[in-house]
Amino acid sequence: MKDALFNWSGGKDSALALQQVLGEKVWEVKCLLTSVNEHFDRVSMHGVRTTLLEAQAASIGIPLKKLLLPEMPSMELYNRIVGDTLREWKSQGVDYAIYGDIFLEDLRYYREQQLAQVTMEAVFPLWQRNTHELLREFIDKGFKAVVVCVNEKYLDQSIAGRFIDHTFLEDLPADVDPCGENGEYHSFVFDGPIFSYPIPFELGELTYRSYQPAAQEAADATPVPYDTGFYFRDLLPAGK
Repeated sequence: MKDALFNWSGGKDSALALQQVLGEKVWEVKCLLTSVNEHFDRVSMHGVRTTLLEAQAASIGIPLKKLLLPEMPSMELYNRIVGDTLREWKSQGVDYAIYGDIFLEDLRYYREQQLAQVTMEAVFPLWQRNTHELLREFIDKGFKAVVVCVNEKYLDQSIAGRFIDHTFLEDLPADVDPCGENGEYHSFVFDGPIFSYPIPFELGELTYRSYQPAAQEAADATPVPYDTGFYFRDLLPAGK
C-alpha cells in the first residue's frame, strides 16, 4: 500500500474520487486534508461549518487535518502554509497527494509544482472523465449532496440549497459544467457508500459575498471568474 494524503473539500468530486481510491486497494489514505478559513471556522470557498466537516471525517473513518488559513491570505502566504503542511507529511513517509480535479490543466500544473518542491507526487483519479457521466455515476452510486455555494455569474441563488439528483442535472444551464469544475457551484456530501452513517443537518439562511480576484485564488488555489459574487446556503448541524 502507498501512503497518501487526500485533499478533501467535502463535496461531490472529493467523495467520488475517495471512493475510487479506497476501492483500488493501492492507497493507504492517512488523512483528509481540508483548507479551512480560520476566521469564519468554515471550509474555504464552500462555506460549510467545520463541525459538519468533522462529522464527515468521523463517518468516513479517516483522520481529518485542517489547513488553517486567515480570512484573506495572499498567494505567497497560502503557498507557504501548504508547503509547510506537505513537508510535514513527507517527513512521515507520505509520498502522494490525491486530488478530485477533473480537467483544469492550470490547476493540475500548480498542484504538481507544489508537490515537486517536497518530492511528492500528485494523483488524479477522476482526470479527464466526462463530467456528465461523473455526476450521473455519483447519483447512481447512492451519494447524496446539497449545493452550498453558487457563482452568481452562472446560477441563480435558488440553486443554493438544492439537492443533487437527476432533476438537478437536467435543470443545469448549458454553459454550466455538470460537476461545477469551473467554480460554478460547490456541494456538501452527507451520505453515500464511503460513509458509515449519514450526516444530519438542516438548511440555514442564504447569504451573499463578493470576492476580490486575489482572495479567490488564495482561498483554495482554484481559478474562478473575476468580479463576481457567491451565494452561500448555510448548513446547520441537526438540532442546532
